[in-house]
Amino acid sequence: MALISLGSVFGAQAQTDNALGQPPSASQPPTNQVVTTGTPLTLTVSVTGSAPFTYQWLVADTIRDAHDADGIHTANVEYKDGDVVLEGYLAYSTEKPGKRPGVLVIHQWKGLGEYEKSRVEMLAKMGYVAFAADIYGKGIRPQDPQGAGAQAGKYKSDRELLRKRVTAGLNVLRNFEQTDTKHLAAIGYCFGGTTVLELARSGADISGVVSFHGGLDSPKPEDGKNIKCKVLVLHGADDPFNSAQNVAAFENEMRGAKVDWQMVQYGGAVHSFTEVAAGNDNSKGAAYNEKADHRSLDAMKQFFAEIFQ
Repeated sequence: MALISLGSVFGAQAQTDNALGQPPSASQPPTNQVVTTGTPLTLTVSVTGSAPFTYQWLVADTIRDAHDADGIHTANVEYKDGDVVLEGYLAYSTEKPGKRPGVLVIHQWKGLGEYEKSRVEMLAKMGYVAFAADIYGKGIRPQDPQGAGAQAGKYKSDRELLRKRVTAGLNVLRNFEQTDTKHLAAIGYCFGGTTVLELARSGADISGVVSFHGGLDSPKPEDGKNIKCKVLVLHGADDPFNSAQNVAAFENEMRGAKVDWQMVQYGGAVHSFTEVAAGNDNSKGAAYNEKADHRSLDAMKQFFAEIFQ
């Protein structure tokens, strides 16, 4: 066994264009742990200051970057939208030199969790800088449908606030030194799918957005004319939370605004078809569908190959 005694032996380095930015300070240092020698160890730290941050660990007098055994750097990133403190999640390959396209990931209605982190790490292994933004606020992670519905409803009923919050995350992604700011995309799941469509409707200067089983409704369909990027919607054909009227209205919005858009509908798939945790009972309206999950991932990859040329 080995005692990992950490204390304050870590470094955090802020990267900011603001010369007067607040220097980083540990708000929650890593804790001491006892592990079996050779066992993988996960260390976490929370830092305040002018985001974004990168982290390094001091191990036996040797400075090491914070990345896993697969050469993927991961870090929690604290940032702000006005006075609201947010905490996102960053991943990129340390084995890939230079800048690379950036992908913003937006969470489903329960907030940023392990599901989004796994998708961010997947994107990093594909060669992108991936950043999961936090729409709700640091520590706000609803655990039940009632709480999730209340949080999602707060932003869906105030699309300007939703756009402002997702733009704050996009700006953090832009500022990472590894990000090729000329090649940016945003993807989202469920509530996140709705969010990336709102990002597009805001006129964001990005290459494309991908909505996985997201809500398609818009209180201001005339905002479709603001869309500058390409749009890919990956939709469960049997999703009861998107009515036929909403789907038709979305299509008319895209056509009327002359957007470069695509919609792929997966037969037999309902809401949340990419999320294993949703179970496999379609009668509940939300369920995992392995074929739709894999096919939608392939569609995203093909879309990225096109927009990141």
